[in-house]
Order: sequence, then C-alpha cells, then structure tokens
Amino acid sequence: MTLPTRTRIKICGLTREQDVDAALQAGADAIGFVLYPKSPRYVTPARAAALARRLPAFVTPVLLFVNAQAAEIAAATELIAGATLQFHGDETLQDCLRGSGQGSRPFLRAARIPLGPDAARFDLVQYAQDFSPAQAILLDAHVDGYGGGGKVFNWSLLPPSVNAHLVLSGGLTAANVGDGIACVRPRCNSLAVDISSGVEAVDAQGQTLKGIKDPEKINQFVAAVRAADQQLAEKNSA
Repeated sequence: MTLPTRTRIKICGLTREQDVDAALQAGADAIGFVLYPKSPRYVTPARAAALARRLPAFVTPVLLFVNAQAAEIAAATELIAGATLQFHGDETLQDCLRGSGQGSRPFLRAARIPLGPDAARFDLVQYAQDFSPAQAILLDAHVDGYGGGGKVFNWSLLPPSVNAHLVLSGGLTAANVGDGIACVRPRCNSLAVDISSGVEAVDAQGQTLKGIKDPEKINQFVAAVRAADQQLAEKNSA
C-alpha cells in the first residue's frame, strides 16, 4: 500500500499569540510548545495552555519535555487536552511510557543524529524498534543542549528503509526542506517536518530572536513543503 505523500508540518517553539495565529493561517498541522526551562523558547504549562486554546479542531498541540519527571508531565498535560508529548532528552522507553501514562497519550521520541559522517553510525532502525510505542521518531541534529541549534545532519546517511513514521527536524528552512523531503520520505512509512529556528525573526544586527516567529518565513516554509509534496506525487505517478 502506498501512503499519501502529504507531509505534515509542525511549527515549534511558539511563545506569542500572533505567532500561533500566523502558523495556523499558513496551514500548520501541529504547534509545539517548549516546556524545558533551560530553553530560550520556554513557556510555562499555563502559558502553553492559554496559547493552545487558540488551536481549532484537528490541529495538534505538542508539548516538548527534556528529562522531566512523570508528575511534572502529568500536571502539564492535564491543562492541555489532546496534546501529543515530545521527549527530547535522554529518556528511556520506560521514562516515555511513564510520562505518557503507559502510552495513553501519543508521544514522539527524538533521535539525536550526529553531524558529519558519524550520522552513518547511528542505528536508526534499532532506535525505531526500541521506541516502537512512539507515534513517530523525530530526527534532530546532535548539538550541545537539546535541539533548536539550527544544524542540519546528513540526510543521505540515514538507512534506506526504516519501519517507522519519521519527523524530520534540525536546521530546516524554506530553502532546504524540499531536498529533505525528497531524501527522507522514500525511507520511511510517512514523513512530517518540524521547524523552529528556521522561521524565527531576526533583529537589525541579524541576530535570531529565539521564540519570536516571522510570519513571512512560516508562509514560505509551508509553501516549500507543499511544492515538494507536489513534485513527489508527480514523480510517483509518472
């Protein structure tokens, strides 16, 4: 069976109402809130809940945690109905299951892919098998800290076939997401993309304003994803 080629889109690290609205207007499928206090994009659970109330039906709030305690996760998820959890730290499968109520809430597990040629040494097939209860495996570049570094790992070094739903992240922009989709989509069951720093605003000195999104960049990114989907559909039907 050939799965649809439509790529789902998550915009992550939102902190403001106007940015949530811009992502929704552009057609995002999911909105990510970072509940990791050390992140410059951090929002409190109460703030995430307030922003999530702007989401219409069938747009998913995603709550990103890094090595959080199960009680902390449970308290946050009680505030936000229908949220998907994203475990982006060093969590074991048992940690993910405890945090998700033994899988009663859907969750994503981040895989931190090494930069450079070491990407080939990461056993993504085994990782996906180890975390098979996850709804999807999110691929991010292994940088200092936990994500949001705007770095791209070498997509071509991923295994040719992974029996999992994947979410491509790490340094994506409107300029490169099409290449990422073309490279990774044929390797997995389905593909989504996740962007944060690539759609952030910059100040007059060209410095990224972390947690502040640029509506034009969001629109350009979504348009680039849809164009890539169209090209892949045309290729598959040829």
